[in-house]
Amino acid sequence: MHDTRTSGAALAAPAASFGLAPLAHRVALTAGWTRLALAWLAGACGALSMPPFGFLPALCAALVPAVWLLDGAATASSRLGRRAGTALAAGLIGWAWGFGYLTAGLWWLGAAFLVEADQFAYLMPLGVLGLPAILGLFYGFGFAVARLLWSPGPGRIAALAFGIGAAEWLRGHLFTGFPWNALGMALGQNLWLMQAAAVVGLHGLTVVAVLACAAPATLADAGGARRRLGPLLAALVVLAGLGAGGALRVPAGPVPEVPGVRLRLVQANIPQDARFNPRNREGILERYLGLSDSATAPDRSGLQEVTHLIWPESSFPFLIQRDPQALRRIGSALPPGTVLVTGAARADEPLPGERLRFYNSILMIGQDGLVGGRYDKLHLVPFGEYLPGPVDQLLRTLGLKQFVAVPGGFTPGEGQERPPLTVPGLPPVAPSICYEAIFPGAVASRRERPGLLLNVTNDGWFGDTPGPRQHFAQARLRAVEEGSPLVRAANTGISAVVDPYGRVTGMLSVGTEGVLDRNLPKNLRESTPYVRFGDVFFIVMLLGCGLLSLGARLRRAPSPPRGASM
Repeated sequence: MHDTRTSGAALAAPAASFGLAPLAHRVALTAGWTRLALAWLAGACGALSMPPFGFLPALCAALVPAVWLLDGAATASSRLGRRAGTALAAGLIGWAWGFGYLTAGLWWLGAAFLVEADQFAYLMPLGVLGLPAILGLFYGFGFAVARLLWSPGPGRIAALAFGIGAAEWLRGHLFTGFPWNALGMALGQNLWLMQAAAVVGLHGLTVVAVLACAAPATLADAGGARRRLGPLLAALVVLAGLGAGGALRVPAGPVPEVPGVRLRLVQANIPQDARFNPRNREGILERYLGLSDSATAPDRSGLQEVTHLIWPESSFPFLIQRDPQALRRIGSALPPGTVLVTGAARADEPLPGERLRFYNSILMIGQDGLVGGRYDKLHLVPFGEYLPGPVDQLLRTLGLKQFVAVPGGFTPGEGQERPPLTVPGLPPVAPSICYEAIFPGAVASRRERPGLLLNVTNDGWFGDTPGPRQHFAQARLRAVEEGSPLVRAANTGISAVVDPYGRVTGMLSVGTEGVLDRNLPKNLRESTPYVRFGDVFFIVMLLGCGLLSLGARLRRAPSPPRGASM
């Protein structure tokens, strides 16, 4: 039987609700395209809570209307007369909300299609609108699940946290995963609030963010002050507690440093359209060598004090390991004992009958050429570095190709877990290339604790947009989760050194050319709870929200009349 009682919170429209009840009533009663447009706008507003804006109230302005729209989902689906109809209506609301949120938060992806506009500009709508529309299905699923647990009153806030929390986890794992701008990042930018990630991780922050930012919706509910004000006051107490706990966790002074390590990060700021042009190989190499040996102060003499020189992802428009002359030039520029750690494309010799296999890698170069081990990128970017296998041949038949002009695309590195990288003179390194740094719990091996997280990237595809800033903010949160410092070298920014509490000790901003000299902070003495237990605390929080919302729904369920069959 159709259940209309669960929409009563929004439809009652009591007078004493801080003036919000009439607004909630109108929002709940919207229908058709008006409802979807309102959901889209609410979601788009939520993007202002993400970097570089970080305006947390924007997430409240996004989630509060979402609660009211879901309040009206049962009324909207009354023509279907089934619980499935209510879930479908809620799913459409969630899809439109997610579509708006991701469109407003990921519009900068369009810049990548303009780097080689003659080849890719016509595909821009697929990136700017198509990807958000597809990913919006995760939010549609989350809203539908939430509506199945819905009940009037505060319990529905827990239902929404359960639905969105589960949806965000799925978005970060299914189909290679894409957890970019998970709602937890609304809290993961503030130094004090982000400390909670050392326990609950990004996905745990998402649950907290939804609970806190959707809580003001109950101000429009019928009932007494406790019913209306309780969730908001609880949210404020939780946020204040997280902030206070974070402030106590972060020490007043700097963390100790690894003795004998002096880092130099190079940010060449090479335009993307010139970066992969082989005709620019000499100029690009000279630019990196010149910046690397530049004096940053009167008392500094270039590379003489540097132990580790770090260049960003894909620094060369050629295969450096197959160019002995370039290796000799780099080696001759390095002082004794100095190691260059650089991103670079490399290729393996093919077996008979096979094509050449290319890898997006991190290599080490010393005075004698290539030294030490290497890291081959495990988690490649779909459509950017390769075309997904099931549709590869079809897309190539249609004339489509990946952004990076490598025949056949890149090949992922071997293995499922990111192995530690041994770099002479450094503690064990957890390497990541480009967007690998956005995946919580996957940036380091669980078998050997790293001494630092190393991320090399090329955000030049996206220009001076929110994209590089969002990318850095997510990589920075990994340092807090792992309790290890982050060293990040980017072609066009943001290059930085971040301590294990998420404090930036030095940074080169987007669109600047230069070098950054810093010592290496030590990692925390003990592993963080998130490293030891992974997403266990997130799962407990998620299940807690599910049980709270289910309990609230069951308490509201009317008792069957006597004699009625069950």
